[in-house]
Amino acid sequence: MSRPDNIARRVSDLIGRTPLLELCRTGSGSRLLLKLEQFNPTGSAKIRMARQMVIDAELDGHLPPGGHIIESTSGNTGLGLAVVAAERGYRFTAVVDNHAAKDKLRAMAAMGARLVYVADTSDDGPSATAREEHAALMAATEEGAYFFDQHNNPSNALGYRALADELRADLGTGIDYLVSSVGTGGSLFGTARELRRRGIPIGVIGVEPVGSIVFGGPGGPYWQSGTGTPPGAPIGATIDYDLLDEGIKVSDVHAFATSRAIARRNGLMLGGSVGGAVYVAMQRLREVPAGSTIVTIVCDGGEKYLDTIFNDDWMRAKNLLDPGAEGEVEQLLDGYAREVETPTVLRPTAGSTTA
Repeated sequence: MSRPDNIARRVSDLIGRTPLLELCRTGSGSRLLLKLEQFNPTGSAKIRMARQMVIDAELDGHLPPGGHIIESTSGNTGLGLAVVAAERGYRFTAVVDNHAAKDKLRAMAAMGARLVYVADTSDDGPSATAREEHAALMAATEEGAYFFDQHNNPSNALGYRALADELRADLGTGIDYLVSSVGTGGSLFGTARELRRRGIPIGVIGVEPVGSIVFGGPGGPYWQSGTGTPPGAPIGATIDYDLLDEGIKVSDVHAFATSRAIARRNGLMLGGSVGGAVYVAMQRLREVPAGSTIVTIVCDGGEKYLDTIFNDDWMRAKNLLDPGAEGEVEQLLDGYAREVETPTVLRPTAGSTTA
């Protein structure tokens, strides 16, 4: 006689139900919660949409049994696709460049992915357009192959409906602001759309690197991986400006300083682009109405960046190491902690009486 249990049968069954962590709060009761998506398999939120894209491609007939998944990726989407491809019997080719974290590339290869580089080893800048063009060409010339095109694939955003359900289950309607980094836009806009559909009127704040062109302004180089849109690359259809209340740019220095400071102070490893989103959320926490809840989606943990943002030599070589910026983040965190430890005393105004 069989009975239900909590034993997963495959790795993708472990996706979701990730925890919430309160990073800080104000004396007025406003709080910043982190949705820790690094507790998903592969350490990223992107495996949610990777699974959804594969399922929908099967249903639509784009991906035949034993077919070939081809995708341009800076790492985390590729990791998710590598898991799902291995489980469901597909070949997977990841079209990559040297801007991706080396540990992401090694992990994809370890799970059976074939890596195709579009830049030589001396070029460590992002090559999003070249990657996508090459992936599309590969898929077009091979029967049974399918280019997923995550930046324009509606299944990307649909993959985050469950994330919205989890937030609603944990917090009810008590979510006032959603703050997240914007790469493809799937995690922020997919989650926000579902929350609003369920009647939760959240404010939506997107964060991109200085140098990205999603929110306008001049483009330029940046080192935050897996986020933003570099100059010359098209902005994907997954980015929904109608849902966006505010778009903010954060420098690599402040994004990486935030990740590094939180690792030292809290023992929590955050990816670099997440650092940018948390930096914005911490700045906003004192500005929002008393008792507000800000949720930041932690799309990526920091363990994949030990060779880069957590490596002083790499940071120094890129002119990004800034102890002053890291100290600013620590002061913000310490200031919030003191507010809670020493609550504000409300004094009676002139002419009032007390019992």
